Amino acid sequence: MIRKLFIFIVVFMTFTFLHSQMTEGFTYLENGDFEKAEAFFFDYLKTNPNNKTAKLCYARAVGLSGEPEKATSLFKDLLTEYPEDFEILINYNESYLWSKEYEQAKPLYESLLKKYPKEFGAVLGYANTLSNLKQYEIALEWIEKAIALDSTNRSARTSRKYIRLGYANEFVNNQEYDKGEKLIHHIFEDFPEDKDALLNLANLYLITKEVDLAKATYWRYATTQKDTIIARNGISLAEHIGEKDKEALKVATRNLTEVKNIYDFELTERTNDRYIQALIWNGKFPKAKKEIRVLEEKYGTRDWLSALKATLGLYTGDPKSSIAHYDAILQNDSASFDGNLGKANALFAADKIMPAYQMAFKTLDYYKNQKDALGFIEKLDLMHLPNIQEHGAFSFDNGKNQAYFTNTTVEIPWSTKFRTHLSYMYRSTQNTASGNEASSHVLLAGLQYKLLPKTNVMLAMGVNNSISMNDRYSQPLIDAQLQLQPFKLQNLNLGYQREIQNFNADLIEREIVQNHYGLNYNLGTNFNLGWYTQAMYTLQSDENVRSLLFTSLYYTLLKKPALKMGVNYQYITFKDQVPIVYFSPEQYQAFEVFVDVREEFSEKLDFMASAATGIQKVEEDPDTNIFRAELGLQYEVSNYFNLKIYGKYSNIASATAAGFEFSEVGLKFKWMFTKQPLYQKSVGQ
Repeated sequence: MIRKLFIFIVVFMTFTFLHSQMTEGFTYLENGDFEKAEAFFFDYLKTNPNNKTAKLCYARAVGLSGEPEKATSLFKDLLTEYPEDFEILINYNESYLWSKEYEQAKPLYESLLKKYPKEFGAVLGYANTLSNLKQYEIALEWIEKAIALDSTNRSARTSRKYIRLGYANEFVNNQEYDKGEKLIHHIFEDFPEDKDALLNLANLYLITKEVDLAKATYWRYATTQKDTIIARNGISLAEHIGEKDKEALKVATRNLTEVKNIYDFELTERTNDRYIQALIWNGKFPKAKKEIRVLEEKYGTRDWLSALKATLGLYTGDPKSSIAHYDAILQNDSASFDGNLGKANALFAADKIMPAYQMAFKTLDYYKNQKDALGFIEKLDLMHLPNIQEHGAFSFDNGKNQAYFTNTTVEIPWSTKFRTHLSYMYRSTQNTASGNEASSHVLLAGLQYKLLPKTNVMLAMGVNNSISMNDRYSQPLIDAQLQLQPFKLQNLNLGYQREIQNFNADLIEREIVQNHYGLNYNLGTNFNLGWYTQAMYTLQSDENVRSLLFTSLYYTLLKKPALKMGVNYQYITFKDQVPIVYFSPEQYQAFEVFVDVREEFSEKLDFMASAATGIQKVEEDPDTNIFRAELGLQYEVSNYFNLKIYGKYSNIASATAAGFEFSEVGLKFKWMFTKQPLYQKSVGQ
């Protein structure tokens, strides 16, 4: 008996001694100092090579310090020595999670659970495996089982938190926002005001454009100086989404000052990033460019700086440079969301439609069901759907002329480069004073082909059949245009058009053919100023010649609502004066100021209004006042059908005479009668 007691005391003291020797290593493991733990147990095993616990701890330290495959091999060796040992089995299975081999881990855990269905570690490990495989619904069921086995275990509740975050993100990607929001709110039951949950919740509100809720959630996050800076970066973005760019810049500017008091390299970068974004949103392009240059000198080439340069290129009408910057990002990280979808947008801006499609689909390969990528593809689809357009209107003037017309156009895009159209217009006009009546039937067939990005050729040919009280005739019609962008922010249209005067019954009866040779040129700038010019030279079948010049200088005052003001000048001269037949002064000039406002009342309803007033001078006659205005309301019934009503008034001189007043009310609609383009998007351009 004494001998047995002695043996027990020796064994107990030996175990206690060895365990106390390993305490330091256990502490390293518990504190996450895995490299120190690995070194400790490596040295320990030199003198105690057969200690099972030390071998297990060493293998665990190896795996957690960045060598999971080696850890798996070590655990496998231990299983050969200690088969069916639960502690070794559970660590062996977990090593596959460290190496992200979740498919291999799943059957191992399932096998383990058959033998140990009530073991907390096995149930928790299986739940984490399912979560990593994005099988969130089943993962939630198993994590609840784990919590039922040990309701006080914090690691299980932490796992439930991340499962809920992953599941919520899946709902958000599928645009099931209410379900995602509900899951995130459940996290607060375990971890009140959890930081990860708050950031995910704020991001959800940004996606759904619930700006006030996003801002309120960010303020909940702001409990420390560092977290306040993180929150303000999010609030600045929220202000931008809410179309308050000045406020976004104000928040970002304040944050840039305060981040200097925080010695956090990554947060400083993110804050500088948001500040320059806010500069770009506000059109402060020279300053943004300067700030980027300063940061490049400080940080060197970085992906977030490349992204800023790419964004600047898109805002300043230089998509070629944007494409190059996004390519630089993708060279470093082929799965970059900003790089992939950013390049898609840059390719679209460069008018390279099929490559833009391909980059958007590539984005979806990495980010399944991502809302912005899906929306981008839908936008491109809508631009290339077969459609029917209808335009009907009634007009009248103080010369007792009344007219009704309807124009129906069917457009078929066969590819991103080639589309055709067929249109029919009927116009009926009469003079209520003279009783003169006439009508026109115009049939046109045309095509448009993209020779190069931003270089299109358009050609339409048809016939005009006119009927008056005294005559009936047919005339061929031609409309040819070359549309191009010779330089950045510049658009130039060159064209020829053969048409028949059909403004009123008297003009229709005279069968006046006009051959127009013209150009339209628009110059934009990065400082809200624009200049538009139209020049036209017209040869008429009655041997008269008309020259026309119209030029407009305009400035964009606001983005929301879109408010533009400017001045217009118009000059017209005719070779021959035939005032009895039509308005044909030797010299006509008009000068006016105008304002144009456009507002989105909602995602479905748009409003526009424009007005211009000034003076006109006909030859040597005294100046007369002019005024014209137009109002329009457009409603998007669905993505595939929109409707617009409008009305306009003008007293500016026209083809009939000076001193007249003209009014028109009309209706337009556009219906996309297929849901998908006719071309195959997978085919390269």
